[in-house]
Amino acid sequence: MPQPSGTALTLLEILAFTFIFAIGLGLLTLVVLYIRDKTQTDSTLRRNYPVLARFRYLFEHLGEFFRQYFFALDREEMPFNRAERSWVYRAAKNVDSTVAFGSTRDLRPAGTVYFVNSAFPDLAHNSAASPLTFGPYSRHPYSTDAVFCISGMSFGAISVPAVRALSRGAKQAGIWLNTGEGGLSPYHLEGGCDLVFQIGTGKFGVRDLAGGFDDDKLRAVASHETVRMFELKLSQGAKPGKGGILPGAKVTPEIAAIRGIPEGLDAISPNRHPEAADVAGLLDMIAHIRETTGKPTGLKTVIGSPEFLRTLCQEIQIRGVESAPDFITIDSADGGTGAAPMSLIDNMGMPLRESLPLAVDVLVTYGLRDRIKICASGKLINPSEVAWAYCAGADMVVSARGFMFALGCIQALQCNKNTCPTGITTHDPRLQYGLDPASKSVRVAQYAQNMSKELDIIAHSCGVEGPRQLCREHARIVLDTGRSISMAELFPAPKPLAAPATGNH
Repeated sequence: MPQPSGTALTLLEILAFTFIFAIGLGLLTLVVLYIRDKTQTDSTLRRNYPVLARFRYLFEHLGEFFRQYFFALDREEMPFNRAERSWVYRAAKNVDSTVAFGSTRDLRPAGTVYFVNSAFPDLAHNSAASPLTFGPYSRHPYSTDAVFCISGMSFGAISVPAVRALSRGAKQAGIWLNTGEGGLSPYHLEGGCDLVFQIGTGKFGVRDLAGGFDDDKLRAVASHETVRMFELKLSQGAKPGKGGILPGAKVTPEIAAIRGIPEGLDAISPNRHPEAADVAGLLDMIAHIRETTGKPTGLKTVIGSPEFLRTLCQEIQIRGVESAPDFITIDSADGGTGAAPMSLIDNMGMPLRESLPLAVDVLVTYGLRDRIKICASGKLINPSEVAWAYCAGADMVVSARGFMFALGCIQALQCNKNTCPTGITTHDPRLQYGLDPASKSVRVAQYAQNMSKELDIIAHSCGVEGPRQLCREHARIVLDTGRSISMAELFPAPKPLAAPATGNH
């Protein structure tokens, strides 16, 4: 029987040595972990069950991903279930979005919305959306026929390739991109799309050293032709009453320069604009921005009580309709964020299902509905939710997380950790590598275009030409009795109090 050669024996010896070394290293690691766990005082589980308790934390972390892909049913998961995300993915890829056999949506729970089909649907197949004009009293009003635009996502909260893809995709689709409160970056501008410049409480990009407005910077931002409007953010859905939070790990030299803040330190904005302690101060701020920039200026807020809107409308009636914000973006209590305290993200503010019709009715009551446009935001990523918002009275619908899914977001819930696996909310070049702006911009555009197409389908089935012709009679809401009621009955149209004053400011 032939004997193994010297070379073969040497390889076997090396493999055996490597195996023994690995076993020894593993045992040594277990001993070190055992000693560390047994002697530490931070974790009771690790102290009582050294080494074994570590698997509990591992499984807890992996549970997020296993539930998403293996255990949660198509319509169970939060904040967005698999059925909702799948439609966005298909729309962004422009693949067949039809389904077979029957709906998996349960139409019985209270609050379920369905639409009222017309006996004589509209025959239009390529109806153009009715144009919408903002800022009739500004020097440069803005008109658009878009029906679904990109909501605020700050450069800093999202990455360079993500901003590039959104900017290029918005241009292709003919929609606007809201910059978010992180300032105006070159990547917003390079796509050539229409931009809404958002001003948060930190006033990033237009702030002076004291944190107030720098009018020269305001004018510099407005000098870009593609910056069409300004949005003064009071609050956002996931954290009303709390300013923006950008962890220091994300404050790169470039982001620090654009925002005008120190590099590497947490960027925590004030919880409100110091200049606006009441509605009078708020209207003064809006007037200042609109006069300085010459462009339509609105505000973004979460509605906590209708009293704020009533007080705002009363002050506008005293000053004149010219003083009104050109639009109000209403965010829902279940809106998104890159980072927020759980105490706010779970408990604060009014959901859009209640606040949107309420806000529309307050404006109608004070005779300001035509003057102030309403933009709806917050968890509106599928055609059914967007169509509901138009039925409730919205003039425009905007989304952030929907377009994140179009970019490839997998809902990994890593937005605040700089470890986003899809490169959207991270500044790690290794993770950003997978996000190609050229291909993802096409998906952004296709998502917006397919949304518009599906909205037309719903509108035509209801017997109207387009989504802006939808009204409350076209939607029904399921009650806890199991029966449905027309949205027009649930939210009856109010009677105007009086015509507003003009030219008094």
